[in-house]
Formats: sequence, structure tokens, C-alpha cells
Amino acid sequence: MIDYIKRKLIRWRTKRIFQEYSHQIEKFKLEKDGDVEMALWLNPLEKPKELTQDGVDFYRKFVKPGDLAIDIGTHMGDTTVPMALAVGKTGLVLGFDPNPHVFKIFEVNAALNKDKTNIIALPYAITTEDGDYHFYSREASFNNGGVAKDLKGNEGYTLNQAVKGINLEKYLNQNHQDKRTRLSLIKVDTEGYDKDILKSISSILTSLKPTILAECFRKLTKEDRSELYHVLSDSGYKLYRFDDFSTKANYIPLQEADMSNWKHFDILAVHKDKAAGIKL
Repeated sequence: MIDYIKRKLIRWRTKRIFQEYSHQIEKFKLEKDGDVEMALWLNPLEKPKELTQDGVDFYRKFVKPGDLAIDIGTHMGDTTVPMALAVGKTGLVLGFDPNPHVFKIFEVNAALNKDKTNIIALPYAITTEDGDYHFYSREASFNNGGVAKDLKGNEGYTLNQAVKGINLEKYLNQNHQDKRTRLSLIKVDTEGYDKDILKSISSILTSLKPTILAECFRKLTKEDRSELYHVLSDSGYKLYRFDDFSTKANYIPLQEADMSNWKHFDILAVHKDKAAGIKL
């Protein structure tokens, strides 16, 4: 009971009083990929993270060695690392996160496992237009958060400095034209802003047709959920709800009417032209 109360007090303090948190590097021995290191953020609000072979093989359903994958909202990089193992050293993962406090940990992960992975860490939000944005969070430690041009209506804590937003298609055209046609996967996890990000990359969805992993955030309205569905379905995608980032995941086909059946869930979207090559 004493330990439970102590943990509750630590979490209460972390949510209300800012403090910088460091990291520790853990080593994971995977059956196929061997020894892999991953930096874990020591923020008390973080849930335990583990790197598994099954978690890496989940991404191998959607990518091949040498492919380009994009992780938007990387946090510490616990999804970016298995994505990078899946595309391999000859592939590339672009990881975006504008939160400077967790980005420091992500940079460490991008620098690890160089014999197996190729990760570029980018401290940007993905937005329709390039520019400066506010970053805000419900926690003083900035464990999670979002970006906005106008903070009106966004309660919580705000970074003193602006963060940069960039247009993803413009960035790819300017910096990775050679890899652009190998884009096979985009993961988006941005605390309810997935819909807006997907709208900003609609031309990528229709031209390159990458598989999409996104999130239906618990606070989205019925109208937001409908719009999220149509951003993808109108671009030629079939949507599924899935329950785990592992090869054991169950996939349930989604219709627009299903978007309010669950408060918070993950979405897999596969373009109809690529469906034959992906076995769920």
C-alpha cells in the first residue's frame, strides 16, 4: 500500500511540476534480429516498453528491406526502432516529433543499432503549411501533447519556445526524392491530430498509396471520427480496427458507422491497389 501511494504521488507531481527526465539504455535479444539496444525515457508517466521479435515482425507485414517508412509522433522511438529493423540498414525511417523533451531520447535511439537500422530524427510537427506552432500538453513534464497555431481552448502547459511545422510532401520532394517511390508505411500517433495530418498528405495517399497506421483518439467527436474515416476511404483505402502491434493482432473491417463503437482504438488502412500483397 505504501509503494502504491508513493507511485501515485510521483505521478501527481510529474503531471503538475516540470522536471527534465533522462533515459536508460536496455538491451533486448531478439530471435532473428539479434541484440538490439533501445533508450527508455525515465519519465514516471511512461508505461513499460519492451522490444520483441513479434513486434518487429508486425511491421514486416507492411514493409520490405530497403523501403522508406515514416513515423509521425515518434515519442521516444519505441515504434520507430522496430519499424527500422523491419526495413533494415538499406531502408530508411524518417521519425518526426516536435516535443523537445522526448526528442532528446528519440535522438539517442536513432543513433543506436547503426549496423541494423537507418533512422533520421527530425524535430518537426507535420502540418499543412510550414511555420511556427505552439506545443502544449496536459502534463507539466510534456509526456504527450499537440501543436496549434492558436492556443485558445487548449488547456494545460505550453512550451516557451515555438516548434516548427513542415509540409511532409514538400520535405520528401526536397530531401528524399530518391526514396520517395519506396514509401510503404506511415504511422501517425499525435493525440487526436491524426485526421489533420492525413488531410495534409492526401496527395501522398493517392499517389504513393502507403499503408497507414493511425489512431482514433478517445476525445474525438462523432464528426471528427467520420471525417477521419473519409480522409482514408475517399483516398482508396480499406480500414480495419486492430488490437495489438504484433503478428497476433486481430483485424476487424471498419465502416463509417463503426467509428464510434469504441472510445479509443488503432486503425490499419490498406490501399485497395496494395491489398493483394498484404496478408492480415
